[in-house]
Amino acid sequence: MNTSLFYRKLHSWRLKHISPRNFVLILSLAAGVLGGLAAITLKNAVFLIHKYLVTRITGNGFNLIYLALPFIGILITYLFVKYIVKDNVSHGISRVLSSISRNNSIIKAHNMFSSMIASALTVGFGGSVGLEAPIVLTGSAFGSNLARFLRLDYHTTTLLIGCGAAGAIAGIFKAPIAAVIFALEVLMLDLTMSSLIPLLISAVSGTTLAYFFMGSGVLFHFPVSEHPFRLANLPFYMLLGGLTGLVSLYFTKANLSIEKQFQRMPSGILKLLAGGLITSLLVFIFPPLFGEGYETLASLLNGRGMNLLQESIFYPAGSNYFILLIFLILILIFKVVAMSATTGGGGVGGVFAPSLFMGGVTGFFMSKLVNFFYADRLPEANFSLAGMAGVMAAVMHAPLTAIFLIAEITGGYTFFIPLMTTSIIAYLTIIPFEPHSIYTKRLAALGELITHDKDKAVLSRLTIEKLIETNFSTIGPENTLGDFVKVVSKSSRNVFPVIDQENTFLGVVFINDVREIIFKPELYDTTYVSNLMFMPDTYVDKHATMEDVAARFQETAHYNLPVLDQGKYVGFVSRANVFSAYRKMVKEFSQE
Repeated sequence: MNTSLFYRKLHSWRLKHISPRNFVLILSLAAGVLGGLAAITLKNAVFLIHKYLVTRITGNGFNLIYLALPFIGILITYLFVKYIVKDNVSHGISRVLSSISRNNSIIKAHNMFSSMIASALTVGFGGSVGLEAPIVLTGSAFGSNLARFLRLDYHTTTLLIGCGAAGAIAGIFKAPIAAVIFALEVLMLDLTMSSLIPLLISAVSGTTLAYFFMGSGVLFHFPVSEHPFRLANLPFYMLLGGLTGLVSLYFTKANLSIEKQFQRMPSGILKLLAGGLITSLLVFIFPPLFGEGYETLASLLNGRGMNLLQESIFYPAGSNYFILLIFLILILIFKVVAMSATTGGGGVGGVFAPSLFMGGVTGFFMSKLVNFFYADRLPEANFSLAGMAGVMAAVMHAPLTAIFLIAEITGGYTFFIPLMTTSIIAYLTIIPFEPHSIYTKRLAALGELITHDKDKAVLSRLTIEKLIETNFSTIGPENTLGDFVKVVSKSSRNVFPVIDQENTFLGVVFINDVREIIFKPELYDTTYVSNLMFMPDTYVDKHATMEDVAARFQETAHYNLPVLDQGKYVGFVSRANVFSAYRKMVKEFSQE
């Protein structure tokens, strides 16, 4: 049976037995299960690597193994990506947004395994990045390729990308609400019932699998009853919001700046050496920078902040209060450097976990500093959590995701007021300085960010080739008015392009401009088209985007614009056709 016949029979059977709505719900379950399983697999893979490598690090002093493992991990990842994958798998969430924006929601099939393996190697050996972006790319790739296999339309494919991402986030954090909000807030899927229900199904399926395989515990144990919210501390949470906003600005600017420095390096080997050595050296000096950093956050939340100094070169100085504060400032500064060096050198990972790390350390540092002057006034665990939400909200421009994620991964649902206060102020702090999130800034710089602009999203789905009209009668500049009248008598259009023998566009003649003389036979042999034509003040290129075409129509009062290909006449595109196609696409985007 050939492939085409198989799809026709499958499509026919599906139409008879399953409604389109129910079919999407079934697929959302499948995407959520695949995304959730991928998350569980990745988490366990990293755990096993840690078990056989990291748990062998013992002793009260610093250990030289920290100097070797990150470099080895980045090296193996570099070789895997370069010689096996042979494609770029970095910047997972930005890559998902780009596929939605410019690639018809098509994500290459290798992303169903490549970014997962690469990130496991990077993080398992101590690379200072997170697993969340690679796992989102993996889940999204499952959704995209499932839709491609079934030959589904763009709208459904995009929805399944969101479902795969939601299942992955839910599976890695056991946070179904945050997973759904992530798909809506970061991937910018439309909030309609046709998208919300599938996302919920995917998130629940991913979470259920995580509970089944990994138990019912939360990522961070946070006994809320022991840390109640006090209204008197609200001003300090507001202050923390501003501080985390500034830390987020540093996080974003430093990350992008260091990335550019690596991009300027002439060879991959040089990038590998620089990134691997910088990461290893920083992890050697500051062991909390090893891996995702969740163990460090757990120590902060459980009142074991002094443990951060263990195995570092600062440990011989003793467990001094001020040494700890200085150490916290230094790991805040160098976490971004280690993260950027990891990815710049060839490692694979994301900014999700590092943003939580930076936030947790910021909140702990601020509360520790205040408590030095005001005798344990602030609960340090509470401020660590609020700081996590603040930095994440500002870096990702996703305050709702941050609020619900922190609440779900700690079980601290009564902690919403501090989370909301810190997240909102952090977000408002960074917006004037950085209007784009760390995920969208790269796309915005390339003019490829359409997921956050529905007008651009609709226009990106239109192509000028399908709107070009070619039923215009052409005429040469050497033809007489009499020749022109004969052409007019056989045409139904009122615009006549003027071209030479090589099809070069020379101008146009509008019937309204010559209406007074076309009924004067005495001018038929003495007046030439070259005297009647004029060159339009604008035109569009055959390869222009529909956004450019729409802008040209908006800038002018023209109803038709000539389409040229390197100066050669191709046809015309009309305002009416563009508007009609736009409205049709809007209807498809908005369908329930």
